[in-house]
Amino acid sequence: MAEFKLPDVGEGLTEAEIVAWKVKVGDVIEVNDIIVEIETAKSLVELPSPYAGTVLALLAPEGEMIPVGTPIISVGDPNETPAPAAPAAPSAEAPARDIGEIDLSNPAASGGGEGESLVGRMKAERGPVRRPRKGSASPSTESAAATQMQVQGAFAPGGAQSDPVIEADEPAVPSQSARTPQFETPAFVPASATEPGAVRALAKPPVRKLAKDLGVDLTSLRATGPNGTVTRDDVHAAVDLAGRAGPRDEGRVETRSGLDTLAGARYSSNEGLERREPIKGVRKMMGQAMVNSAFTIPHVTEWITIDVTSTMEFVDRLKKRREFKDVKVSPLLVLSRAVMLAMRRTPEINSFWDEPAGEVVFKDYVNLGIAAATPRGLVVPNVKGAEQLSLLELAEGLNALTKTAREGKTQPAEMSGGTFTITNVGVFGVDAGTPIINPGESAILCFGSIKKKPWVDADGELCVRDVTTLALSFDHRHVDGEKGSTFLADVAGILEDPASALLF
Repeated sequence: MAEFKLPDVGEGLTEAEIVAWKVKVGDVIEVNDIIVEIETAKSLVELPSPYAGTVLALLAPEGEMIPVGTPIISVGDPNETPAPAAPAAPSAEAPARDIGEIDLSNPAASGGGEGESLVGRMKAERGPVRRPRKGSASPSTESAAATQMQVQGAFAPGGAQSDPVIEADEPAVPSQSARTPQFETPAFVPASATEPGAVRALAKPPVRKLAKDLGVDLTSLRATGPNGTVTRDDVHAAVDLAGRAGPRDEGRVETRSGLDTLAGARYSSNEGLERREPIKGVRKMMGQAMVNSAFTIPHVTEWITIDVTSTMEFVDRLKKRREFKDVKVSPLLVLSRAVMLAMRRTPEINSFWDEPAGEVVFKDYVNLGIAAATPRGLVVPNVKGAEQLSLLELAEGLNALTKTAREGKTQPAEMSGGTFTITNVGVFGVDAGTPIINPGESAILCFGSIKKKPWVDADGELCVRDVTTLALSFDHRHVDGEKGSTFLADVAGILEDPASALLF
């Protein structure tokens, strides 16, 4: 039998969430079969099995965060019988006892046997013993009490007698068959044990407060909680029932202010109107990264609004070309290529401020990141070596990157080492924004929506054109306003006239 421990699938990750098991107990698996899908702080990852055999046990439930190195699955031969657990060794020392309760000279006080569980019991643990009045206790009760008195007398340490029996001041509760009208129902019993209204219902203080706020009588409810306690769900069920009841319904639940106050009281307390989701995995990592970036990098954001009609025409022509028939072509492709070209004149955009080393690191490669929104949070996978790719190769890289991100299968290696990021908010119909720089980079470009708008062309004529807005945030520690403006203007120029790319 072999146990597979959760590995570190990223760069120094310490934990991961078990999202979904792909196997169940009894399945026969081979080496490299996918057994589980996990979510790290960076992405969803499918883990292959390093072992072949039968799944004997799944050691980690779905939905839990598991530390790296924890066994998560057991694989082996189903005919294997695990070694029986060794019996617990008897304790070498007797349990700690109060010295005032035990006579060490009495062998019964230090020996084992049946008396061990009674010797040394504190008075506070036993509590007072009340003897029921004669004729009120059942035969079984009297027998049990007599047995208890005999045992306590036989094993009292040092020959001491047990605590004196205290006469009860109140009558004992009779059995059901012997109950007569002169015996009142005890104050606290399960609400379902008697008729509603005859007893005080069992409920926790928060539930009582909720019932009071909603004007619900607890004694009129059917208790469904443990030991006959009234729960929040019982109170809400009564409220919902009252809301559905007509004005003449006899079984309707009345409130102190009428049915019209029930909804208001519920909304005033927000009861049942809120839900919570744990912050973990990709979302947790994204939040931490954005906070660190926003408060450690002096952001400057510049905006430019441009006419991209020529780019839209260029995209239409690309779609008709044979080479691009199997790939998706969009204005994002032209923008990505424009970024690669503009960086040649402004390499500071593709550099990084290394605070510990006191250096600015210039990079001769571009790992172009594209921010992608997923159900589990924002991820930024990147196309490696984007500056060396042709327009077709760049289109294929962007297509593969986007598809993988939407499926939630982006691997940690695909999100590491980014040098520049584009965030495309235009797909949501948003004009632009002030993006936060991805940690480890110096700039991020926001691509807004492309819309038909009135525009005054170079000849002063008013016309309708395709217009968009670009917003560039950059690290002002080493990218000054001139560098940032030059880069943004170069990108905008290529989008306004794609043929100008030949000049770079």
